[in-house]
Amino acid sequence: MTGGVPPQEHIPLFNPFAEGFTDNPYPQYAMLRETAPVYPHPMGFWVVTRYADVFALLRSGASVELRNVTAGAMVNLRQKDESRRTPLIDGFSMIDRDAPDHTRLRRLVQKAFTPKSIQALAPRIGELVDGMLDRIAASGRADLVPELASPLPFAVIAEMLGAPPTDHERIRELSATMVRSLEPVADPAVMQAIEAADEELAGITAEMIAWKRKNPADDLMTALIEAEEDGDKLSDDELIAQITLLYIAGHETTVNLLANGTLALLRHPDQLAALRADAALLPNAVDELLRYDSPLQSSRRITVEPTVLSGVEIPAGSFVIGGLASANRDEAHWGPDADKLRLDREGARGHLAFGSGSHHCLGAALARLEATITFERMLPRFPKLALDGEVSWNGRINVRGVASLPVAVG
Repeated sequence: MTGGVPPQEHIPLFNPFAEGFTDNPYPQYAMLRETAPVYPHPMGFWVVTRYADVFALLRSGASVELRNVTAGAMVNLRQKDESRRTPLIDGFSMIDRDAPDHTRLRRLVQKAFTPKSIQALAPRIGELVDGMLDRIAASGRADLVPELASPLPFAVIAEMLGAPPTDHERIRELSATMVRSLEPVADPAVMQAIEAADEELAGITAEMIAWKRKNPADDLMTALIEAEEDGDKLSDDELIAQITLLYIAGHETTVNLLANGTLALLRHPDQLAALRADAALLPNAVDELLRYDSPLQSSRRITVEPTVLSGVEIPAGSFVIGGLASANRDEAHWGPDADKLRLDREGARGHLAFGSGSHHCLGAALARLEATITFERMLPRFPKLALDGEVSWNGRINVRGVASLPVAVG
């Protein structure tokens, strides 16, 4: 390790289990950026929190495959955990694979995930949003998470895939359990629940794929089944993993974008008023909301060679947490008002909420489209939209979002 690391007793311990962290992690991120931006945690992993360093890490060619962890106490933890069955999605999902496997999988999936196909969903997304807003208007108040932010992205990804008739509510429950695999998990009961959900969801997905092979249509699932390049097609296990990933990634993070974004607007009435007064602000506003409160807080990488960030050398084989949400509040990059919501912020699209580099989120355009349509329809429809009760958070460290957002619509 080279210069830049303060004495151990002066390093603020990164503690995501601290009381209040999941409600507001940003003070802890700010302390790390200021005093230990490249922080070797006593548990054996590293935490990187400044924008320039996180950006460099994501684009460095570092690995995402856990088998490449060779340095630090993380190795001992993984060895203790070897008896746990690896979820199928971890073995075959493109987000958990390096090149050339990642390149191949992403290229095949991307063939069915074009900008044209995403934009074609706009009318249907508008219909879904209007229907949900109709129900909210009829009651005069609602919890926006279960009544809009959660069902909308799930309905969109299910229709985009062309999912056959099945128990969609059960799939949503299973994906909510599966997403906990992205969190630090120590409770054996939770780990067992994740494994069981993975196995059940894989079985449901396999049945849907079998049905779709007999009933092809103009949809994403058919396109994935038929996707081919130079004779290369997705295997059955790869198909199951990518479709499972689309359910989880296409749902959970967008829920947080819609809920966290709405809460941020309601807590900043001056910015909400500016958006109401100028609809042209909306595209930049969506990116500023993503920057201000990122739906996904961090992204992991494993160094494949010694890597120097902010003057600190991280050994090869180290597990590194790249703080996406922290980078998106870094004053050195965004200026002294980085902690402020400013919908007209220049360069807002440069946020790292969708990652960067080869693993940049494939569904970024879809998430932006869903948020744009939701806000452009909800805000004019409910000019008196206001908080109407206590807001609660989902208690998650990584896929962090509002769990309950009670509002009155006037």
